[in-house]
Amino acid sequence: MVEENVGKGLETIANILRLHSIRSTTRARSGHPTSCLSSAEIMAVLFFSVMNIDPKHIDYLDNDELILSKGHAAPILYAALAEIGVFPKEKLMTLRQFDSELEGHPVPRVKGIRVATGSLGQGLSIGLGMAYAKRLLGINRKVYVLLGDGEVAEGSVWEALNLAGKLKLSNLIAILDMNRLGQSEPTMFQWDWEAYAKRVEAFDWNVTVCNGHDVKDLLRAFDEAKKSDKPFFIIAKTIKGKGVSFLENVDGRHGTALSEEELSRAEKEILPKIKDINFKPQNFIEAKVPIESRKKYSIRTEYKVGEMIATREAFGRALVKLGEQNEKMIVLDGDVKNSTFTIYFFNKFPERSLQCYIAEQNMVGIAIGLQTHGFDVFLSSFACFLSRAHDQIRMAAYSRANLKIAGSHVGVSIGEDGPSQMGLEDLALFRAIYGSIVLYPCDAVSCEKLTCAMANYEGISYIRTTRPRTPVIYDNQEEFHIGGSKVLRRSRNDEATIVAAGITVHEALKAYEKLKADGINVRVIDLYSVKPLDVETLVRAAEETKHIITVEDHYPEGGLGEAVASLGIKTHILAVRKMPHSGRPEELMAEQGIDAAGMVRKVKELVSYP
Repeated sequence: MVEENVGKGLETIANILRLHSIRSTTRARSGHPTSCLSSAEIMAVLFFSVMNIDPKHIDYLDNDELILSKGHAAPILYAALAEIGVFPKEKLMTLRQFDSELEGHPVPRVKGIRVATGSLGQGLSIGLGMAYAKRLLGINRKVYVLLGDGEVAEGSVWEALNLAGKLKLSNLIAILDMNRLGQSEPTMFQWDWEAYAKRVEAFDWNVTVCNGHDVKDLLRAFDEAKKSDKPFFIIAKTIKGKGVSFLENVDGRHGTALSEEELSRAEKEILPKIKDINFKPQNFIEAKVPIESRKKYSIRTEYKVGEMIATREAFGRALVKLGEQNEKMIVLDGDVKNSTFTIYFFNKFPERSLQCYIAEQNMVGIAIGLQTHGFDVFLSSFACFLSRAHDQIRMAAYSRANLKIAGSHVGVSIGEDGPSQMGLEDLALFRAIYGSIVLYPCDAVSCEKLTCAMANYEGISYIRTTRPRTPVIYDNQEEFHIGGSKVLRRSRNDEATIVAAGITVHEALKAYEKLKADGINVRVIDLYSVKPLDVETLVRAAEETKHIITVEDHYPEGGLGEAVASLGIKTHILAVRKMPHSGRPEELMAEQGIDAAGMVRKVKELVSYP
């Protein structure tokens, strides 16, 4: 039996949170107040009764966690954080202002918010990652994820439900704010809680249903959740706009702030419900586990020049070397570990390896969750399949996440598998991510050392690995760094510069020999850092040679050539321009004009040649 004072106290807090939400959104003249109103009791119960939290150290790892997956309800999250003392309540009225960290959707500029949410359907995957992190760290705390019923139409939610059920993550609790109304019309199942329950139970979760506006019923549901031996799903029936009579269950008010006149009417309804009750939360704790600073890596290689090895395999070898240095390194894979060679890490460190199966969106979300707890997270797949998770990757940047991503099987050089398996857009995808680095090694030595470089980078990093075996061209003593390149061939009278990366570096070296035999000197640059670029080397090449030719196994849009051209350098771009199809790698590269013969033709077209 819930004490009467506790029930009344939580009801009062819920209405205080409502008041903050409507006032701040009206001041901002934008926002989603009705979505805040429906979740007021849920948030009050979580923050003031259910979650074990330390308001003074809300960023410590031995707190329970809340992820507001329905990120448009940010004002009520800010209100709850302010009410527990994370920041001054006066700041709530700066919502959405230019100089305020209280943005329209949550980002980790505020303590208590670890990830960015708002692109719907991603919170449960992130919560899965956090819950798994706590399991690995031996921290007995819960992770709560508040979902909107509209976002449950997203497939990534079901990917997360599926894997969490398999992993039996009993410390993961999802709450569905089932308020019936979406942005433009009612949600798929509206208030049909049985439809949700049957689906969720099928993924091996325990499920309960409650009245999302009855604090006693909510406390009963959360008490069940804490005792569950499986992940737990609470279906909370709510009313959108609850607490303001003229907004309750009214369609068309999803993203509309109240006018000043409406605010005044709403305040008259809410203020009488705020009672002067001596209520003290009993869920506040003293957290003691801060996030540890990340370690720095180093790596040594032992290859012989001329040895034939695929960079994807070198990547797998590098992971093992890095994993031996840091017990907080974890690797995720999407059922291609025998092709991406993450299998080496899986075999060596099974306890720090997570098979995410063919669900790339969920894999990236899990990685975002894991890195919030101080893990160095590597994830890999075929580059083409990472495009499915573009939204999760771009949101990772807004989460200030530290992710290391590898894409293998890139370009037409993969050969017979055909275009569905060819990563031809990945450079463009990752170059466009805020704060990202993009690396494209050509041999085993550079691949291992660049994998180490990305391990030491704080942010989103991407390494592009090649399927075919290629010869080692670098000595083991060579060093590689972010923003660098290697000038492999040069003379005092170079007539053109060939800029290549990855597999086309080897074709460029063949072209160099053919051109040299014909009396034409060219410079060859291995531009292994596609973002950021080695500006100094490229500008010098443009000044000292007449022509810059870039060659890439990628579409021209957003790739290597356009990166170089962005410096203001006139660039002749050789890239994949014809519809790709199956064939042998050498046939396909020749067809696209990105092999040695294609480079020779282009150079001779540009320079004076008898």
